[in-house]
Amino acid sequence: MPSPRPRRGSPGQPAPNAQEAARVDTEINSCAAVGLPATARVLFAVVDANGTLIRGLGATSSTRLAAGMYQVAFDQDVARAAYVGTVGPATGGGLAQQGVITVAPRAGIANAVFVETHAAGGHADRPFHLAVLA
Repeated sequence: MPSPRPRRGSPGQPAPNAQEAARVDTEINSCAAVGLPATARVLFAVVDANGTLIRGLGATSSTRLAAGMYQVAFDQDVARAAYVGTVGPATGGGLAQQGVITVAPRAGIANAVFVETHAAGGHADRPFHLAVLA
């Protein structure tokens, strides 16, 4: 089934050719899983710089392990999941201090994610948002 979306190009992107658009359209309903089951859930956590779990879906706890190092636990195995993290405010509005975030499976704990936050000088406590597709 072809996509009902228009095929207009976006500024800065090359327009797809007809053959590529047709090929991609055939993948819309294929649900070809690459490592994740069709029953995959989107989990998330919003964590304050001190390690407090502010809110989440499927998140059960968060712990500050050391400066800029955190563990976020979930209610299911997330060892083979996909992770996306971003530095961002945990409460209220505004922006968090600038920083960089890295995420990885937690060594030895299948239902947790290891998160590091950094500033220019190295590890630094930052609030963050973590999304997990498991």
